[in-house]
Parts: sequence; C-alpha cells; structure tokens
Amino acid sequence: MVRSLLVRGMLVGVAAGLLTFVFLKIYGEPQVDIAVAFEAQMEAAAAAAGASSVEEGPELVSRQVQASLGLFTAVMVYSAAFGGLFGLAYAFAYRRMPGAVTPQGVSLLLAAVGFVAVYLVPNLKYPANPPSVGNPETIGIRTALYFTMIAISIAAMIGAFSLKRLLVRRLGDWNSTLTVAAYYIVIVATAGLLLPPINEVPELFPAVVLWKFRVASIGAQLIMWTTLGLLFGALTQRAAANDGLRA
Repeated sequence: MVRSLLVRGMLVGVAAGLLTFVFLKIYGEPQVDIAVAFEAQMEAAAAAAGASSVEEGPELVSRQVQASLGLFTAVMVYSAAFGGLFGLAYAFAYRRMPGAVTPQGVSLLLAAVGFVAVYLVPNLKYPANPPSVGNPETIGIRTALYFTMIAISIAAMIGAFSLKRLLVRRLGDWNSTLTVAAYYIVIVATAGLLLPPINEVPELFPAVVLWKFRVASIGAQLIMWTTLGLLFGALTQRAAANDGLRA
C-alpha cells in the first residue's frame, strides 16, 4: 500500500509540476528577466564608475535555457519529489485519523498543513528573492537560516498534532484545535523573533518587481499543494471505493 501511495504521489506531483511550470512561465519569468536586466545595469554602472568587480567566468547555461528547459526540469523534479513525500506522509497520517475522515479529507488537510508549515510560515520570515537581490557572500548563511526556519515550523506542526491527540479527550475537538493552533503560532513566532533578519534588497531595486516575484513564488507553491491535495485525494478516494467493491 505504501508503495502504491508513493507512486501515486509522484504521478500527482508531475501533474502539479506541469501546472506550476505554466504559471511560472507566464507570470514569474518576466519578473526574473527584469531582475536580471537590473543586475546587468548595476554592473555596467559600477564598471563605468571605475569600481572594481569580481570577474565572472563564461556563462555555463544561457538565460534562454534557464527560462525554458532549466525551469521545466527544476519544477518537475521538485514537484515529483514533494508528491512522493506527500504520499508517504498520507500513509502515515491516514492510519492515525478517525475512521469518519475520508481519504479526500485527509489529503486536503495534509496539503493545507504542508503549505503552511513547509512554505508559508518560513516564507514570512525569509521571503523569496529574485536575481540581483542578496549578497553572494551570504548565500550560505541565508540558506541555513531558511532551512532552520522550515525545520522549526515542521517540528512545531508535528508537535501540535501530537499534542492534540493528548488534549482532545479532555478539551474536546474544537478547544483542543484552538490550543494547538496557539501552541504552533507561539513556537514559530518565537523562532521568527530569535532568528536574525536578512535585508539585502538593493536601494534602487523596483519594489513592484520584488512584490510580483514573491507573489509568483507563493502562487506556484499554492498551485502545487492544492493540486496535490485535490488530485491525490480524488484518486485515493476512488481507489478506496474500488477496493471496497472488490471486497
């Protein structure tokens, strides 16, 4: 069963990747082009002013390939991987849900939790940035801080679900849900306050481009997680119904 859920998750991830690629190609790539043009403008201005700059090697992958085949490959691999993880997470979560919860309900809940814990909350602290935003020398620490925030958010979400199982008999379903939601918010808010902020946006960088790029990032994640939740749930619900008929 776990193997079939893993394969189904990866196939659904491929479908989600196709939708995400179309969205990013139409809405996200124009913002990247503007950011790349801004970066080239700043480098030209620095060269004209006689400022020293790091000499760059030859371009290994052209911008045209990055915006087409490169983007497609990255999105498809990313979505298929998350689809597989989604299938495994579903196999773990479904066994611990009440019998009244349908496969579609579990899938949608898992997608919503995944979107919030894996992307939305960490993105509030360290939002996505287009090219030319960020110091290349700090990329290591920025990446480490971002993944630290993801790890804290996921751990807090898992802890919240474990805590609810302990509180639901004493407080009831609604009160226990409010309690664990407050617990999760306190944990991630505290982590957000303690982790150092990063603000490396150039002074002249267009605010509209930055905003649209971040909207594209959120939209891509929302499309992927929504597709995983809806399509995986529908396929799993149908498979469960077929198994019931055969039984």
